[in-house]
Amino acid sequence: MYNLVMSRIIVFANQKGGVGKTTTAVNTGAFIADQGKKVLLVDFDPQGNLSSSVGADTKKPGIYDVITNKVNILEAVQETTVKNLFILSSTIELTGANIELINQKEREYFLKKVLLEVKEEYDFIFIDCPPSLGILTLNGLAAATEVIVPLQCEYFALEGLTLLLNTIKKIQVKINPTLVFTGIVFTMYDSRTRLANDVVEQVTRYFKEKVFKTVIPRNIRLSEAPSHGVPINQYNALCVGAKSYDNFAQEVISRG
Repeated sequence: MYNLVMSRIIVFANQKGGVGKTTTAVNTGAFIADQGKKVLLVDFDPQGNLSSSVGADTKKPGIYDVITNKVNILEAVQETTVKNLFILSSTIELTGANIELINQKEREYFLKKVLLEVKEEYDFIFIDCPPSLGILTLNGLAAATEVIVPLQCEYFALEGLTLLLNTIKKIQVKINPTLVFTGIVFTMYDSRTRLANDVVEQVTRYFKEKVFKTVIPRNIRLSEAPSHGVPINQYNALCVGAKSYDNFAQEVISRG
């Protein structure tokens, strides 16, 4: 019997790679789970970085097996080392979905349909999409109630932001009218560089309250944690990266 809760389904999206998207999804999820909220991580990226970040068993059925109707979603959800944090894993097999879905009817809604079965069981569902605006990311945006954009504090990240926001607007018009643009979170911030400060200033001036107050700094412990298969709250809860994601998690909760 499910706990009838209204799930917040948040997709972390950015067509640029290496912006801290996966790091943000896993660590925000872990700190929210620490608050007693039930969180499902959905790895919708064939690279499977979200899965390895929590030590998921990729030999077990994952999201690819679910969307291709090989298994039920309930059979594919795995527990993690963090209480209340669960994962739907991914492998390189998901690359095939790009080809298999492209000619299907309602191809943007495959992920949304499979999440319908479990969305009332979780307080939060976090979707990590590939660094592109292809069919998998469209599925993530179609399935979500909200989108958060992790933005690296550098010039090239700004260039892609306009394209991404235009895509989100098109999704809101054509595919998912209830999708909310929750905001932008700055990642990999280095206070010593003028460019990083300029990016923060420019984006904050334009987007105002859509910018999260918490800024995620560059932090070696955040980079190390995935190789140990645990989120930062279990790898090094006292480092500056952990404290930043703890603060960010509180902001995400408060915006609900």
